[in-house]
Amino acid sequence: MRIGWIGTGVMGRSLAGHLLTAGHTLTVYNRSKEKAEVLLQRGAVWGETPASVAENSETVFTMVGLPSDVEEVYLGSVGIFSTAQPGTVAVDMTTSSPALAQRLSLEGTKRGLRLLDAPVTGGDVGAKNATLSIMVGGDSDTFEQMKPLFEKLGKTILLHGPAGAGQHAKMVNQILITGIMLSLCEGLMYARRAGLNLESVLQSVSGGAATSWALQNLMPRILKGDLEPGFYVEHFIKDMGIITAEAERMNLALPGTALVKQLYQAVLACGGAKKGTQALILALEALNGGGELKS
Repeated sequence: MRIGWIGTGVMGRSLAGHLLTAGHTLTVYNRSKEKAEVLLQRGAVWGETPASVAENSETVFTMVGLPSDVEEVYLGSVGIFSTAQPGTVAVDMTTSSPALAQRLSLEGTKRGLRLLDAPVTGGDVGAKNATLSIMVGGDSDTFEQMKPLFEKLGKTILLHGPAGAGQHAKMVNQILITGIMLSLCEGLMYARRAGLNLESVLQSVSGGAATSWALQNLMPRILKGDLEPGFYVEHFIKDMGIITAEAERMNLALPGTALVKQLYQAVLACGGAKKGTQALILALEALNGGGELKS
């Protein structure tokens, strides 16, 4: 299949690579070409714009940063919709706004295109190992058509409903992660203050009811002082902003998410935008007498 891939960042690069491994022809685009070099060296073709990617592809995957980036990639003057031929399937794997996913689906339908919103969870590790959970919104026929490609990228693949439903499911995931990250960092702070051996504590709690993906994958990074991203702080704050807006629209109070968002804003304010979500520990350290918050 002739596939286009737009967005070759931390996760997109690995996912696009799996499609190359599967034998598909791949045209790629990224704002920073150097981030696509690994794929180009493996035989991917460079597209100068999202439009050029779309005109050479039967299916286009997008995985960019912000909803505004999604809007530009699809609706901009050199966006996907400007050249995609009727029958093209476009799959947005960005974590974005449910309302935007619905809008793009409507606009795409007018052009004879079929769209799916398909955000993922599992981080950089899941992307590298093709073990992501993929949450899809869109029509069932298009979902079934794309499922063989999704199976090259992840393990848990579910259709949650019409356009926007995949994004709503991802917001549930992000709400859960806010609580997990806060409890993970608070638990670490407690263990430190109590004078416990942190590696031993990690070993003990990883085998019990408190275990989680974050505990097993991010806690070891914190203990090593590794705050590099599997998922950027700035993108997580973006997601919490989407959650806040959707919750307000639904007249829903989510005080825990609001608290964690403020703590991440502190990490952002000290220059931690490009750190991983485990950098929340910086805010907890500062609150507990660890000195000035620094990333």
